[in-house]
Amino acid sequence: MSDQAPDRAGLGAGLLAYSLWGLLPIVFLTAERAGAGALEVVAWRTIWSAPCAAALVWAVGRGAGLRTLSGRALASLALSAALIAGNWLVYVYAVESHQTVTASLGYYVNPLMNMAAGAVLFRERIARSGYVAIALAALGVGLQGLAIGSLPWIPIMLALTFWGYGLVRKQAAADAQTGLLVECLILLVPAVAAAAWTAFNGQGRFGHGLGVTALLVFCGPATVIPLAAFAFAARRLPLTVLGFLQFIAPTLQFTVGVASGEPLTPLRLLSFAFIWSGVAVFAGGAWARSRATARRLQPARA
Repeated sequence: MSDQAPDRAGLGAGLLAYSLWGLLPIVFLTAERAGAGALEVVAWRTIWSAPCAAALVWAVGRGAGLRTLSGRALASLALSAALIAGNWLVYVYAVESHQTVTASLGYYVNPLMNMAAGAVLFRERIARSGYVAIALAALGVGLQGLAIGSLPWIPIMLALTFWGYGLVRKQAAADAQTGLLVECLILLVPAVAAAAWTAFNGQGRFGHGLGVTALLVFCGPATVIPLAAFAFAARRLPLTVLGFLQFIAPTLQFTVGVASGEPLTPLRLLSFAFIWSGVAVFAGGAWARSRATARRLQPARA
């Protein structure tokens, strides 16, 4: 196998992961049209993710990791499970209430928030371009609030919960596949309770037609497959490349929202212009740093 093959395979897996995450709103919009509310979608998403995650752990040979998890790791995964459940619920609600464009803002802001939090919490150094990117993103979020006439709580909650999830998972002594399985198992009981509550209250759609039932089952593999692709890509690609790829998902989310007829006023478009400018500065700075690092390492490799 050539040295380039793993990079091509990793790049393909990364593109697949972020593209699937970006197109996931189509699944939730279809579920909404079939009458399935956000709570039911998240409940069945969690329920069907559990066996898919178990199959993934078995396929990659990580089963032994379950037996060696410490109490501290389990506590961290319980917290990360609560954070990702909150993220899923807010996101599905946003899509089903036709606020996908607004939701995409949260995932554009997230990497910039990670950079700012790293500086505040871990004393990480930020380049000048990083400060410019953060300032542009903050202006974009402020303009978004003016555009919608209220606090843009959806992108703020999505960015905060996903940032917190990433932070907790980074500290937890568990690999991606094992961690997801444990999170699904932790959330399984409340997910079953939520699914039962929607059914008993006449709001559940699971079992009321082959199409909607299959769609709710599909939410499980639709959650696990991109994670598996991402885990594959993360082992083969430098962080700089992953940093560029991560903007595919919110761009596709934005496109799906606009294509589904969500309003895009001039002020909202201006707010996204600031966000996209921040993203461009962030990506440009990351690219410049990676080039500088590569030049420094060339003599050592020689």
